[in-house]
This record gives sequence, structure tokens and C-alpha cells, in this order.
Amino acid sequence: MPSISHRSTTVPLSPFRKLIPIADEAKKKGRHVYHLNIGQPDILTPPKAIERFQAEPLKILAYSPAEGHQNYREALVDYYARYDIGLGYEDIIVTTGGSEAILFFLLACLDPGDEIIVPEPFYANYNGFGHIADIRVIPITCNIKDGFALPPIEEFAAKITPRTKAIFITNPNNPTGCCYAPATLQQLGKLVKEKDIFLCVDEVYREFCYGENTFLSALSLPEIDDHTVVIDSVSKRYSACGARVGALVTRNQDVTAAISRYAKLRLSPPGLGQMLSLYMLQDDQAYLNGVKEEYERRRNTVFQRLRAMPGVDSYLPGGAFYCFARMPVDDAEDFCRWLLEDFEHKGATVMLSPGQGFYATPGLGKDEVRIAYVLNEDDLHAAMDCLEVALSVYPGRKEASTTDLQRASY
Repeated sequence: MPSISHRSTTVPLSPFRKLIPIADEAKKKGRHVYHLNIGQPDILTPPKAIERFQAEPLKILAYSPAEGHQNYREALVDYYARYDIGLGYEDIIVTTGGSEAILFFLLACLDPGDEIIVPEPFYANYNGFGHIADIRVIPITCNIKDGFALPPIEEFAAKITPRTKAIFITNPNNPTGCCYAPATLQQLGKLVKEKDIFLCVDEVYREFCYGENTFLSALSLPEIDDHTVVIDSVSKRYSACGARVGALVTRNQDVTAAISRYAKLRLSPPGLGQMLSLYMLQDDQAYLNGVKEEYERRRNTVFQRLRAMPGVDSYLPGGAFYCFARMPVDDAEDFCRWLLEDFEHKGATVMLSPGQGFYATPGLGKDEVRIAYVLNEDDLHAAMDCLEVALSVYPGRKEASTTDLQRASY
């Protein structure tokens, strides 16, 4: 019998999907599972866009151009102009979700064995994409004590070697919800220019910065135009994860030419998704304002509930719709599994993402979880009720942290 590849057997598993079979078994037993494990919002995709999409007199679904439909790329140019970012449609390549944009960037800009510096905890699939592209993910560790803010720029500089080709960040961050200050982006910009490497920024949550947090796109730093690559997607912005429409944005013409070669090999990004995305881009500001306000309320709900739970260390996220929390448990993965296999409260349980999968450094995140506040407030309260009761009876509970971070707000 032919053997499968070593690559396929060693690719890291997704921490927010690996427990799904166990959750499915819990549902078969009649339990309701509150899914806080994955960034799939319960917010409606823009209804007017859906209506216009459904009214399309579509007879033949043809290939779109490899780089995406020009009218959609031109609409994206107008979208970025709202942030005072000047682009041409040639600077944008439409991809099959943000995931393909990330993989295209790694394949086009790094060679096997090259290194990319990524603050951890990070979006877990970066590990998998790095594995596929045969590049080394070099972590730089952030800490819950300061809300997972980026370390001093000197720590980034110390990680750079002759094989380093890029620094990769997510802003606002998944999984921590940290929104990086403009001054931090400017420091990173100076560093990548000095070292002549790329700054790749995943900006799919740019609309969701709360309170006094201010978003600055890496595309707004003209002095590093040739160094900047931005990853984007409609998935979170419009609650349209299934549209599978992302984008890679850069003013570096060598990069767009290289990405275009990969795009032509896979022929075409989703045509139906681009049609829907074009409609979502039109007259969307009222929708986005309402969604942002809703997520901010959900953030506050989760934060207040977590800080009231004995032994739970948390913080107030500045953006996105995630919180990374430290649990008073011996092993968060065992705890997440126990929640699904052995626990229920009023016929329900809660599904979380174990923290270890969001780190590259072995041993980190063992007592941490990511919580996605993607459910309405009633469901969030019910999920937090489950979590609070579960922590009080969990056999693997450990003594509460003495730092009492749950009462701090960063």
C-alpha cells in the first residue's frame, strides 16, 4: 500500500477544530454546545447584499480572472480610501479567503528554510501554513500580564538572522484581541526597512477596535511601501466566512507579479463570493457601525463575567472578538475535552479553544484558552454560567493565581 507524505502526518492540527468530533458526540447525547471555540459570528451577513445577490440573473458561472474581477478590486480601492490609503486595483489580488493570501505570501516571498518572526500567541494556522511552505516560524512571546502587548522593538531585532525574511503580525490580534498602537507599527516599519525584510500584517479585524484604541494600517506607512504586505478578508467584517473571499494587498510590484503566478495556477478565486462581496462593500458603513457596537457589548459582557470567576486571569481586549484567558486548571486541553465529554449545566456545555495550539514555543499556553465572543449576549451569559459552574467542580482545578489579573483592565 503506498504511503502518504511525511508532511501530511506532521502538519499541526487546528486547536479550534480538533475537538469538533467530541462536540458532535455531545450534541448526539442531547446537550446544547455553546461554540466559543471558533470565529464564526451569529451576526447576520448584510441582508441587503444577500437580497441583491439572490436577484442576480445568473446563467453561466464562469471563471473570474486569476487576480479577481476588476470591478471588485476597484471597489476595494474605494474601500481603502476611507482609511486614506491610496491604491490602484493592480495592488490587490483576490484570494480564496485570507488563508490563501497568507500561503501565497509565504510561497512567493520566502524560500524553504527561511524564517518569519511572529508574536505568540498567534492565529494557530500560521504554524500549519509555515509547515506547508517549509519555512521556520520564529516566535516572540507576548504575556497576559500586559494584555499581550508587543514586546520592545529590541526583542524583535534580536530575533533577526540572515534567514529572516519577514515579521508577521495580526492587528487587531487573533487570538488575544490586542490592538497595536500606531507608534508600535511605526517602530516595526523602521526595523523592517533597516533590515530590508517584509512586514506582513493580517488586518482582517481592522473595523473592530474599541474604546480609545486607534487602528493604523501598515499600508499607511509610505516609507515602507516596498516592504509591506497586507492580508485581508470579508469573512469577519461582514460575517461572511463562507464566501471565501480574501485579498493580498501590496504596492511592491515584484510581490504582486509573484503572487499572480500562483493565482494563475489555481485559476480563479470564488466568483459567487466576489459578487456577494461587491454588494457588501456598497453602503456598508451603517452595518459596520452597528456590528462594532454589538461586539463591544459582547466584549464587555465576557470581560465582566471572567473577572468575577475565582482564579481566572483575563484582561479587556482592545479589538477583534477574542479573549485569551488563563484558567485555574492543570491542562486546558484536558479541561476543554472534559467540558464536552463529562460536563453539562442545565442541559448545555461550552466549547473553548485550548491555548497551546496558538503558540510555537513548547509548553506555553497549557492553562490558557481562547474565547470567541461571537454569540449574542443571552447565549454568552448562558455560556459563562456553564464555564463558571464547570470551573467550580472540575477535578483538575488548581489553586487560583496570586496575581489576581482578572481584576485588571489594560
